[in-house]
Amino acid sequence: MVERRLLRYLDWYLVGVAASLMSVGFLAIFSATHRGLPGLPVGPYYFVTRQILSAAAGLLVALPILIVDYHRFADWIRPLYLSTLGVLFLVLLTEAISGASSWLRLGGFSIQPSEPAKLVFIIVLARYLELHPPEGRWRDLVVPFLIAGPMLVLILAQPDFGTAIVFAGILLGMLFVAGAKPLHLVLVFASGLGTVILVAYLVLHGVDLKIVHPYQVQRLLVFLDPYRDATGAGWNVIQSMIAVGSGRLTGKGLFSGSQTQLAFLPARHTDFIFSVVGEELGFLGTTALLGLFFLLLWRALQVTQKAKDAFGVYLSAGVLAMFLVHILVNVGMALGVMPVTGIPLPFLSYGGSSLVTNLAAIALLLNVEMRRHKILF
Repeated sequence: MVERRLLRYLDWYLVGVAASLMSVGFLAIFSATHRGLPGLPVGPYYFVTRQILSAAAGLLVALPILIVDYHRFADWIRPLYLSTLGVLFLVLLTEAISGASSWLRLGGFSIQPSEPAKLVFIIVLARYLELHPPEGRWRDLVVPFLIAGPMLVLILAQPDFGTAIVFAGILLGMLFVAGAKPLHLVLVFASGLGTVILVAYLVLHGVDLKIVHPYQVQRLLVFLDPYRDATGAGWNVIQSMIAVGSGRLTGKGLFSGSQTQLAFLPARHTDFIFSVVGEELGFLGTTALLGLFFLLLWRALQVTQKAKDAFGVYLSAGVLAMFLVHILVNVGMALGVMPVTGIPLPFLSYGGSSLVTNLAAIALLLNVEMRRHKILF
C-alpha cells in the first residue's frame, strides 16, 4: 500500500480537476443521448451509466498505478512494449467497426488497445530518454523514432490517423523536454506534414496506399472548406460550428440545444461532445470547461517541473503532451479550425478505453508528484 506519509502529498487539486471534468462529461453525455441515438434502441440512461461504470473501472486501474512506486515501471518496459505490440497486431485481425479495426470485443464491452498503448509508449520512451538523454545530435532521435515506429505502423494500419497524431505529439513533446534540438524537431514536424500532403495528393489521384482511405483525405479537404461537401464529409464540421455558435453567451440550456436534441449534430456524445457544451452552456460554459483543462495542463506542468528525477520528468511530460494534443485537436475540430480526426476530448467524450486511460494517466502524475517528497520518519 501507499505509505501514509506519502498520502499527505497527494495533489488534491489535480484530483478535483479530473473529477470536475468527469462530472461535466457525465452531464454532457446524458444530455446528448437521453433521447436516444439513430439506430440504437436503448434507454435514456444507457450511455451515461456505461460511462460511470467505465469511470469505476478506471479508478480500479488507477489505484495500483498510484500505489506502485513509478520507478518499478522501468523494470517492466520490455514485456509492456512487446505485449502492446502483440495486442495492436491482434486487433487488425478483428472485424472492422465504422471502417476501422480498432476494437477488441470482451463480452458486452469493446476495448480500444491504442488508448492504453499511449501510456505504455510514454513509459518505454521515458526510460530510454533517462538512460540516453539527447545531446543535440540527429542520431539521438533514431532510437526514439524506432521505438515509436512499430506502434505507429500498427495504428495507421487500423486505420486510426487521429491516434497516430497523438503518438507523434507525445514523441515530439518528450524529446523537446529531454533536450533534443528544437530545430531538429521542427524539421521532423515539417517532414511529417509534407508526407501527409503528399499522401493526400496521391490518394486523390487514384493511388491505393492501403493504410489511407479516400474518406480520410476528404476530412482533410473539408477542413479547408467544409461547404465543398456540405451534406457529406463537411456535414459534421458545419453542424458542430452551428451548435457552438448558436449557444452564444449563456447557451440554450441543458437538454435544450436544437442541434443536439434534434440529432443534427453527429457523434455528439463522442467526437463532438465539446459542441454539446457550447450549444447548451454557451460561451460562459465552454470558457469554464477550458479553464478546467488549463488547470489540468498547469498541474501536469508543475509535476513535470518538480519531479525528483529524469524518469519522473519524462513520464509527466509524456502525459502532459498526450492531454495537450487531445484537447487542442478535439476542440479545434469542433470549432472547424482542425481536421476531423476522431480524437476524443479527455474525460468528456463517451468511451471506456479513453476514460480508463485518462484516469490511469492522472494516477501516474499523482505517483510522480507524491514521490518527489522526502519521507521523514
